[in-house]
Amino acid sequence: MSNPTPTRPEMAYHPQGSAPEYPQQQAYEKLEERPTRPKISFAPNTRQPSSTSTTNNRDSRLSLDGGWVLARRSRIPSKAWNRQSIQIFADFHDFDSPRGSRSQRAAERDDDDDDPMPSGHTRNSSISSIASLDKDLPEPPYHIFTLAKKKQLVYIVSLAGLFSPLSSNIYFPALNQISADLKVSVSLVSLTITVYMIVQGIAPSFWGPFSDTIGRRPVFVGTFLVYLAANVGLAFSNNFVALMVFRGIQAAGSAATISIGAGVIGDITTARERGGLIGIFGGIRMMGQSVGPVFGGIITQYLGFRAIFWFLFGLGALTLGLIVLLLPETLRSIAGNGTVRLTGFQRPLLYSFQEQPEVLKESESDTPKRKVTWSSLVSPMRFLFEKDVFVSLFFGSIVYTVWSMVTSTTTDLFETRFHLNNLMVGLAFLPNGAGCVAGSYLTGYLMDYDYRTVEAQYRKEHGIPDDVKLDKKSADGFPIEKSRLRNIWWIVLIFIIATAVYGFSLNLNILAIPLILQFFIAYSATAVFSLNSALVIDLYPGASASATAVNNLMRCSVGAAGVAIAQPIINAIGAGFTFFMLALITGVLSPLLVVEWYFGEQWRMERVARLKRQKEIKAARDALEETSVTVLEKVTIDALPDKYPADVKGMENKL
Repeated sequence: MSNPTPTRPEMAYHPQGSAPEYPQQQAYEKLEERPTRPKISFAPNTRQPSSTSTTNNRDSRLSLDGGWVLARRSRIPSKAWNRQSIQIFADFHDFDSPRGSRSQRAAERDDDDDDPMPSGHTRNSSISSIASLDKDLPEPPYHIFTLAKKKQLVYIVSLAGLFSPLSSNIYFPALNQISADLKVSVSLVSLTITVYMIVQGIAPSFWGPFSDTIGRRPVFVGTFLVYLAANVGLAFSNNFVALMVFRGIQAAGSAATISIGAGVIGDITTARERGGLIGIFGGIRMMGQSVGPVFGGIITQYLGFRAIFWFLFGLGALTLGLIVLLLPETLRSIAGNGTVRLTGFQRPLLYSFQEQPEVLKESESDTPKRKVTWSSLVSPMRFLFEKDVFVSLFFGSIVYTVWSMVTSTTTDLFETRFHLNNLMVGLAFLPNGAGCVAGSYLTGYLMDYDYRTVEAQYRKEHGIPDDVKLDKKSADGFPIEKSRLRNIWWIVLIFIIATAVYGFSLNLNILAIPLILQFFIAYSATAVFSLNSALVIDLYPGASASATAVNNLMRCSVGAAGVAIAQPIINAIGAGFTFFMLALITGVLSPLLVVEWYFGEQWRMERVARLKRQKEIKAARDALEETSVTVLEKVTIDALPDKYPADVKGMENKL
C-alpha cells in the first residue's frame, strides 16, 4: 500500500485489528528532512528498517516526513493502534508528558546548569513565524537590579560572611588564657582551631546545596540561629570537651555564610561584573582577619575570653536582623531575574512596609525549582572529579594551608620571640588582616580589568560586535580561565618569596620585618582565593553556592591538617626551615596553574558536552517512564545526517 506524498508531516497507521501482537511498542527516530517524504517500514522482531512493502497485518509501518514520532499503544480491548494514539513532533523538545514538556522536565533536572540563563528549545519550521518574532525580541537582562541595589545586597551578605574568619581569628589571642583557665596545654587548646577548620570545610557542603534548592534567605536565617546558640554555649563552657563541641557548632553556623553569599552574588551578577563585586565581598569578609585578633586581644585583656563569645552573639543578632529586614530571596528558581513577586518568607520584612519594586510577574520563576534530595546534597562532591575544577581548587588549598599555618602560629611565635601580651599580640595581626582586605579589593578590580581585556581580544578574533552579550560564553567558547588567571603568576611569586624568608626573619628580633612579610603573604594568598572563587562560580554559575562549598571543603580540610602539624614541625626543625619548606612545596605545585591555563577550556568543553548528552538521555528515559510506555523494539537508521547519529545512537543504546 502506498500513499501520495503529503504536503505536511503525516503518518501511516494501522487500522483496527491490524497492529502487531506485541505489548506496548514505541519508536523514536529523527530523520533528515528531504524534498520528498521518505518511506520507512519498521518490521517486527528486527532492529533495522524493512525494505519490503508487504501489507502483512503483522507488519508495523510508520511513514513520516521528518520529525520525531511517538506511537502510543491504544488501550482499547482490541489492542490495536488508532489514529488518536499517534503523534508527530517536528522537534523532540516539543514532546509533552503529563508532567510537562520535555524541555521543562530536562531543565528541572539540570542540577549543573553551566549556563546562568535558562535555555529554550529549538524552534521548528511549523512555528517559524513565532521563531522569527522571538529573534526580534530583546534578550531579558540577567537581573533587573541596578548596580547600586546589587552592591547593597553584596554589602549585606559580606557582613554575614565576616563571621567565619572573625570567629576563627578573634580566638587566637585568647589561647594562653583559655589554656590557664581550663587547665589544659596550649597544644590541646590549639586542637579547637583544627576542629573549627574541619567543620568549617564540611558544613558548607551541607548548607550550600540547601541554599541552591530552597533559597538563600531561609538558609541564612537557619545558619545564624545555629551560630547564636553556639556562642551562648561557648560563653558558659567550663571544660575542654564542651569548648570543643560548641566550637564545632559555631563553625557549622558561621562557615556556610561564605558559600551562601557567593550564591547570592552568582544569582544577581554576570561574569562581566562579578569580579568587582566578589572583590567587595572578599574585602569586607576578610576584615575579620584584620579586626578579629585586635578585638580578641582587647576583650581578653580587660574582660576575659568568655566575653568574646558574648560580643559575637550580639554582633550576630544584629546581622541576622539586617538579613530579615533587607535581604530578598535571590535564588533564580524562586525569584527569577528579580521580576517575580516574592511571597511569604521570601520577602524581606521591608517589603511589608513598601511595595516590592519592579515586579513584572505574579507567577513563579521560569527557572524550574529543585527538590531537596540526598542526591542534591552529595552531588556537589562530583565537582572534585572534574579535572579543571580539581586543579584550581587543589592549588588554592595549598596556598590556604600555608597561610593558615602562618596565622595559627603567630600567637606562640610572637609571644616567645618578642614577649608580647594579649593586647599586643592582637595588634600584631593587623598587617595580616590589612593584607587580606587589600588583596581582596584590589584583585576584584584586577579581575574586572582582565575580563574586559580578554573579552576585547575574543570579540576581535571572532568578529563579535560590542553590543552582543557574552555572559553565556563563560560556559561555552569564551576563555574564562585565561581571564581569571591572566595575572596570577606574579601574585604567586610574591607569596612564595615572602613565605620563604618569613621564618628566618623571626630570628632577627626586629618585629617590623615579619609583620611586613605577613602583609605580603596575606595579600597574595587572598588574591589567589579571590581568583579561585570567581573561576569556580564561572564554571558552575547555576550551582554557585554548592561549588563554593566544595571549594571551602577542600581548602579547610587541607588547611586543618596543616594547622595540626604546624607547631610540631616548628618545634622539630625551627620556624625558618618550616616556612622555607612550605614555600618550596608551593613553588613545586605552581605548574598546575600552567596546566589550567592551557587545558582548562578543553576540559570544560568536554564536560559541558558530556553533561548535555547525559541530560538528553535521562530526559528521554524519564519522558518514556512518565507516559507509561515501554520500549521493546529499538530501530537504527543508517541514513541519518552527520550531526545526528551520535546523539540518536547514544539514546538508543542507553534507553
